[in-house]
Amino acid sequence: MAQEVLFITKDDIVRYTALNGNVDVDKYLQFIQYAQDSDVQVLLGTKLYERLKTDIRNNTLAEPYLSLLNDKIKPIVVHYSMVQFLAYAPYTIGNKGIYKGTSEVGQVVPADEVAMLIEKCRSLAEHYSQRFIDFMCFNNNLFPEYNANTNDDVYPTTNNDFGGWVI
Repeated sequence: MAQEVLFITKDDIVRYTALNGNVDVDKYLQFIQYAQDSDVQVLLGTKLYERLKTDIRNNTLAEPYLSLLNDKIKPIVVHYSMVQFLAYAPYTIGNKGIYKGTSEVGQVVPADEVAMLIEKCRSLAEHYSQRFIDFMCFNNNLFPEYNANTNDDVYPTTNNDFGGWVI
């Protein structure tokens, strides 16, 4: 199986979130992949998503795709990765079962505070998602893959309805 291509690095997620640099990468790596597959691909569509992954894998990522990735897509992946990770962060699944780690100097954070952190990360991810959608509305001609999806491809989301309450 080929190694999966990620749009962000450990440095990106540590630099742009509250995640401590001492957290083992293996604790959150799968959540980056999940965020790309579930949250980011629906913004990009399959063809653009696969184009970026191929160019990164082949080390051929060039303009305007390079700027699109760095300026528009990375912030989305960073914050959706945290949304995915935070719900699982306190837990470890091992040979002896599922357990929560504790710290001698820390306290367990109440669930409502964790939920608040998740929603804050989701809000940031949605903000950057909307910026991406707005950018693509005026610049999709630079990225022909954006509108080239067919059959069972994921078509890009082109609206800003993220499912919140409207009053």
